Amino acid sequence: MTTLDEQRLMTKIAKMYIEWGWNQTDIARQLGISQATVSRLFKRAKEVGIIRISVTVPVGVYADLEGELIRKFSLKDAIVVDTMGEDENQIMRDIGAAAAYYLENVIRDHEVIGISSWSSTLLAMIDAMHPIPAKKGVTVVQILGGIGNPSAEIHATRLTSRLANLVNGTAVFLPAPGIVGSVAALQVLLQDQYVHEALSLIDKVTLALVGIGSIEPSRLLTLSGNVFSQEEQNYLRDHGAVGDILLHFYDIHGRPVDSSLDNRVISMQLEQLRRTERSVGIAGGPRKYQGILGALNGHWINVLITDRTTAEKLVSNTAT
Repeated sequence: MTTLDEQRLMTKIAKMYIEWGWNQTDIARQLGISQATVSRLFKRAKEVGIIRISVTVPVGVYADLEGELIRKFSLKDAIVVDTMGEDENQIMRDIGAAAAYYLENVIRDHEVIGISSWSSTLLAMIDAMHPIPAKKGVTVVQILGGIGNPSAEIHATRLTSRLANLVNGTAVFLPAPGIVGSVAALQVLLQDQYVHEALSLIDKVTLALVGIGSIEPSRLLTLSGNVFSQEEQNYLRDHGAVGDILLHFYDIHGRPVDSSLDNRVISMQLEQLRRTERSVGIAGGPRKYQGILGALNGHWINVLITDRTTAEKLVSNTAT
């Protein structure tokens, strides 16, 4: 039986081939999958009736909306997920499941995967993933400090270690807090051998998986202790911040919000994320909308996985 995620990818390939006029090599390069996978899914799309004389879009697949997002924000790919209602936890689980299917199809041999800490949506992705034992030489590196409150720290470790196990890869942890108390403390931690080894891999990341935060931190992030104080949050808000990636904040136009607070964060930098071959933002829901729009406007990510309501709002927004 064909799953909705497989139907979504088959439909996208069919539209790119038939309606956009792309060849299979270009489609494979754009979506980050093998040409053999493109060929197999194109054939399967014919078998199940998605491809007839024109592309038939199954219920729950939003290929046109995904295409609008790709063109409007110059993305490599976009995945739009149908969700039931506006419950944040349900949106998170639905987006996580779609992200899991995406990741299962795009991982390549010798991939260096960067994954953020303290993201419930990324945790939902990991929980929905199936093992991918056939890949060789994969490294999974933590790209945001994962030390915090012991009651929450297990989630940060779980993200990195479980993903490494699922892809039969090697885990590299970043044994530091996401936010430190001072610049001096940061400098000390940067001298640590294991922190240095993890950070040295960041420029080699080929596939980055990040959540997108709002000014108000999520429950998991709050529990971790890796949050700025209320006064610092007010400062960010007063200076136009609408969201963050890897605890680096930016405004609605995607411009970084300059402050000394950024000098206390131990993570991949936004410019490093922008240079990554595939930088995948996985987020949705009303609370995350402004942060997602700012991330797209700043071109900090080039792949977006989100819910239908958020996607429709993004393509209708003129603040780009």
